[in-house]
Amino acid sequence: MDTPVSPTRPALHVSLVALPEAAAATLFGIHDVMNAFALMGGPGTPLGAGAPFEIEIVGERAGPLDLVSGVPVTIRRGVDQVDSTDIVIVPSVVVRGDGWVKDRYPGLVRWARAMHERGALLCSACSGIFLLAETGLFDGRDATVHFGYARSFAATHPKVPIHPERVLVISGQREELISSGASTTWHDMVLYLIARHAGATAAQEVARLFALQWHQDGLTPFMVFEGRSDHGDAEIEQAQQWLAHHFSVASPVEEMIKRSRLAERTFKRRFSAATGLAPIEYVQRLRVEDAKRRLERTDAPVDEISWRVGYEDAAFFRRLFRRTTGMSPGAYRKRFQVPAFARP
Repeated sequence: MDTPVSPTRPALHVSLVALPEAAAATLFGIHDVMNAFALMGGPGTPLGAGAPFEIEIVGERAGPLDLVSGVPVTIRRGVDQVDSTDIVIVPSVVVRGDGWVKDRYPGLVRWARAMHERGALLCSACSGIFLLAETGLFDGRDATVHFGYARSFAATHPKVPIHPERVLVISGQREELISSGASTTWHDMVLYLIARHAGATAAQEVARLFALQWHQDGLTPFMVFEGRSDHGDAEIEQAQQWLAHHFSVASPVEEMIKRSRLAERTFKRRFSAATGLAPIEYVQRLRVEDAKRRLERTDAPVDEISWRVGYEDAAFFRRLFRRTTGMSPGAYRKRFQVPAFARP
């Protein structure tokens, strides 16, 4: 059921957290989309029924702040000046190769926990979950993060069940713990918040205004398979290296076993323990990944691609591709191939 905005209903206060690692595009994008009611609303439109949100950029302390990209932002109030808020949003942050450093912003973590205790929703966009997870409120609660940061996040916050393939995860007894996945899935989070607090019609209007789309196919099609290589099993790593260049040969699993110094049962057990996948599943993931590149970069027929990656049965390949990516080969090509007008 739609919940139209009432002109007399008080606006919800949204605290958008700026910190040095924050990505400018996400921070300002969230700000502008949620502020669309105040900026662009007019009589007779869903956006003109009254602004449901009052957006404020907050941070550790008031004053100027340079974001990780060098873009400056002015923080008018530090969190020590914010006694209550309805929604806390941490935008995506850049996590460098050495990983997220915990306990760097204890004041922000304490404040976020206190706002939650007073009833606020806690929302993260992409990698913003690294900071919010320090509150401990996500322990044992499902969440999502950019798939590129999934392993790092799991190592940093092992108590938080993470689902990088999911676009939006809503957890908590009050559905008050909200996380969005990779990159622009903050669109889905903001549209969800608008639909939840201003109604579906308002969310549709904002989506049209900004040409935003829900990521209804999930994030699996965007994820690139990379087999684990940090397991320390030299025998299996050698097999992986061979397989990376020979996955399309006939019977690649049997060939790997022959090339190894292990019995078949031992090889399969160690391979699964090291990589997290059975050998045949690993082969399938490599073949589908190569097929994805061919669909993106060539106009070759699907049947030909099926044969080139190692499948004579094109129907089986299509079923496997859909099961792995959530999309048919044709739909995948339409989504990810560079359009003709943009090619050199």
